[in-house]
Amino acid sequence: MIPQFVLFSNLGWVDTLLPLIVPVILGNVIMIFFLRQYLHNVPDGLVEAAKIDGASYLRIFWTIIVPLIRPAIAAQFILWFMAVWNDYLAPIIYLNSPEKQTLQVVIANMNVQYATQRDYPLIMTASVISVLPILIVFLIFQRQIIESVALTGSKV
Repeated sequence: MIPQFVLFSNLGWVDTLLPLIVPVILGNVIMIFFLRQYLHNVPDGLVEAAKIDGASYLRIFWTIIVPLIRPAIAAQFILWFMAVWNDYLAPIIYLNSPEKQTLQVVIANMNVQYATQRDYPLIMTASVISVLPILIVFLIFQRQIIESVALTGSKV
């Protein structure tokens, strides 16, 4: 974390939202490994048949591979979104001004601010509001999740 903070400080990104956005756009190793493993389940016969038909590599990827791995992409998107949305460490390190803090940092600060007399309805309301985006993303990708679970046991 220290070298990363020094890098973002030298770039002038401290107290901006860029240290929270830019690193997560580039993906992570676990996501790449998961998608690689999922791609091993794609039958080679489909790709070879498309090559014989004269399809380019880009067309093979967009018309054959992407529809087959859509459940894996949806699952990784949900996990990525949850990790970014619930991140507490990066905002507490890189964001100094109170108006730029994320909702998770604000909820944690509410617990500290009201240490002697906690305002539980306010904290619970903020917690419910923080769960709503994750629930919406899950409802949008619900079909792909169920499809990926249903297809994991079947052989192609």
